[in-house]
Amino acid sequence: MSQPEVSPPESFVSKVRTALRQGAAFLVVGAIGFLVDAGTYNLLVFWDGGFSFTEGVLYHAPLPAKIIAIGVATVVTYFGNKWWTFAHKKTESPGREYLLYALFNVIAIGLQLGCLGFSRYVLDLSSPMSDNISGTLIGQIVAVVFRYWAYDKFVFTGSAATAEQHARGAATPH
Repeated sequence: MSQPEVSPPESFVSKVRTALRQGAAFLVVGAIGFLVDAGTYNLLVFWDGGFSFTEGVLYHAPLPAKIIAIGVATVVTYFGNKWWTFAHKKTESPGREYLLYALFNVIAIGLQLGCLGFSRYVLDLSSPMSDNISGTLIGQIVAVVFRYWAYDKFVFTGSAATAEQHARGAATPH
């Protein structure tokens, strides 16, 4: 009876390299999501349909506008994270992955809405700058930290390819 082949443990340098690559990919995907979120929100809330930004169709409904903007950005970032950031993690249960991704995004949306709602309804700030600082910048930072932790810990948990396989391109996205 032959013994199963055991691969040697990854070196510390290899683990750090993998973590840096994954973190950088997550930040790039997040930056694209940030631009989609901010652009969609500003179009809905401040674009008047012409060449100026004053009061858009959802100016008086910033929280629903933010939910729409985050929803659009979530679709973009899901595919970026699945096919790039966490491509090395193969899942056996895509349904579970989608469900958890959606659940953690709902929580992250709540974090962003909390920041925007606090600015709008507690501090009574409603300028494009205050909305973008509170809902998009601060809210996004809080949500990104939460999402990275949740995605890595609970969502994209499939078996990981070794760093060597990933570097050679053997770990292709599914």
